[in-house]
Amino acid sequence: MKYTFLLLLLAFSTVTFSQAEKKIVEATEDTEEVPFAIIEEVPVYKGCRENLANESQRKCMSDAITKHILKKFNINVAKDLGLPDGIARISVIFKVGLDGTISGIRARAPKPELEAEAIRVIKLIPKLTKPGYQRGKPVTVPYSLPIVFKIDNTKYLSKKELRKLKKQKKKANQ
Repeated sequence: MKYTFLLLLLAFSTVTFSQAEKKIVEATEDTEEVPFAIIEEVPVYKGCRENLANESQRKCMSDAITKHILKKFNINVAKDLGLPDGIARISVIFKVGLDGTISGIRARAPKPELEAEAIRVIKLIPKLTKPGYQRGKPVTVPYSLPIVFKIDNTKYLSKKELRKLKKQKKKANQ
């Protein structure tokens, strides 16, 4: 009886895992998504040369997106949100489509206003010159990046408030 139960359990688990693996493979083939980190031919950002080696192309695209964000992101959005001094992080994920357009933008941040600003900036990325390719076929390429910036609330204090804060810090250190 014990052996029959174990044999049945073993047979059931083998069938279940086989079906699960098959579904994963089918889902991957249907969606045709290949992560940026392993794509054979990286999407080409406007201004990057198409004839670069894949690693150089990857760096060019990453650098171009970083420059775009630095130029377009309105850091003043964080000014009145009451965020504590320190580092603020926004995680952004988007997809480069088969035609080079940006879609599926999602952001996660400490405040909804920062998420909205990150999404606004990513929407401004121009259509890419060329999509990503895997095995000679265009594919959707998920891309994720952190937007990180430092918050220093003392920049927005009046001179009187700044003097008061310095006095408080001095007392705390004694």
